[in-house]
Amino acid sequence: MRPRAIHRAPIAFLVVALLALGACAPGAGPLGPTPKEKKEKVVIAVQPTATPEQLSADAKELREFLSKKLAREVELVFPTTYAGVIEALRFGHAQAAFMSAWPASLAQKHAGAEVVLAEVREVVIGQDKVEKPFYFSYWVVRKDSPATKLEDLRGKKAALPSQLSTSGYVAPLARMVELGLLKPAPGKEADPEQFFSDVALPGGYAQAWEALKSGQVDVSVIAGDVSEKLYREVLAATKVVEQQGPVPSHAIVFSKELKDPLRSQLKDALLELGKPELRPLMRKFISGIFVGFIPTTTQEHLASLNRYLELSQLAFVERLK
Repeated sequence: MRPRAIHRAPIAFLVVALLALGACAPGAGPLGPTPKEKKEKVVIAVQPTATPEQLSADAKELREFLSKKLAREVELVFPTTYAGVIEALRFGHAQAAFMSAWPASLAQKHAGAEVVLAEVREVVIGQDKVEKPFYFSYWVVRKDSPATKLEDLRGKKAALPSQLSTSGYVAPLARMVELGLLKPAPGKEADPEQFFSDVALPGGYAQAWEALKSGQVDVSVIAGDVSEKLYREVLAATKVVEQQGPVPSHAIVFSKELKDPLRSQLKDALLELGKPELRPLMRKFISGIFVGFIPTTTQEHLASLNRYLELSQLAFVERLK
């Protein structure tokens, strides 16, 4: 808070008086003891996964934990769009962010942010439940389908969960390019309707599974980071005709302005969330399959994703509902 304005003459008088008093007070500075400087607040932006009101309520305990560990105020902010999180990092309104892989890649590209921690999750790879910072996704058809490989589905109907999904859209299209089933023109995005007769985008894995189960489409995609119940239900009733991965998990990114020692202190505090007794703070807030964080780099964690983006030439376009 700025001090109240004081007329010039009294200022000169006060300075002289205080200097004189300071000379008589051993151990005190020229102006006497000064109050401890207030520590700068840490702001963490959170990729939208629910309403800001719900996220804010779920994050209360996490915010209190981080504030205590860092001995300073921590604020969690909830931009309503992915782009809002990236802009918060870019313009210094946030020092860190919780993000999924594709937005994290854009944060590095457009805001100079750096991936420092990868989320380890309980995922299913094939039939095995494991704890990894990556997972795979699978093209599936009903068990009575004559198709045995993705190539057999040319001209059929497909359901892909969402155009903003790394595992449900980016990686599957990149795999189609790898297999020669899609051939994007230079500077153009891979278009699944060049191969399928129709592509539904129902908005999630459960919805895509319903479309496949009910016969509305001939093929869909499931990923190993959905709920185990949904994953095993889908695999029990389908055949896998292709897979893609590894798909990187969510990440913590730091802005280029976040410096040590605060940078290391925040990193250490977030790593502590992997302790079994602290995991519920993140499971309630971000992901029900959260296990912990591990140190990583942008290149290490996003290498596979960046390859998928290069193959598919997809540009992240945030489509507002």
